Amino acid sequence: MTRTLLLGGARSGKSGLAERLARASGKDVVYVATSYAGDAEMAARIAHHRARRPSGWTTVEEATALASALRAQCAPERIVIVDCLTLWLTNLMFSAYQEFPEVGPIDLPALFEAERAALLDWLNAPPAGDVVFVSNEVGMGIVPYGAVSRAFADEAGRLNQDVAARCDRVLFVAAGLPLALKGAPC
Repeated sequence: MTRTLLLGGARSGKSGLAERLARASGKDVVYVATSYAGDAEMAARIAHHRARRPSGWTTVEEATALASALRAQCAPERIVIVDCLTLWLTNLMFSAYQEFPEVGPIDLPALFEAERAALLDWLNAPPAGDVVFVSNEVGMGIVPYGAVSRAFADEAGRLNQDVAARCDRVLFVAAGLPLALKGAPC
């Protein structure tokens, strides 16, 4: 059983690579989608992702309880794609806000801490099946302006490090090309 983390920027080819890995596995595929259509632009992105998936794949939409979804879906005869950790992180970090706070320190909601801990606990257990995590690498540019953006970049970086430490393979994807950072290349 293999755990893989695919990192890269927006539109780098991470999701496409995750889908190719799933097809190549020959296993049943479960696609755990962590986003929801909060606006027209996101609805279009979701529709694009759905249209690419084969009809035989199972889709599970889970915006916050990722560890529970993984416990329910992972099995030796399956490969699970989680797309993506950064949208999941966004859902958790801002679960307590109707709008982003304008100023002041960022107090992370209890849901964030509990779900993040649950995911890391799940990753510490023996694998129940193959999983491919997709996540954005957001910390490669300038330091973001504003406390909310900096808090998100910090938490995304910490999450990526913690997940990478627990995965067998970590690939960085740029321009559709994977670079092996840990474990076997594609």
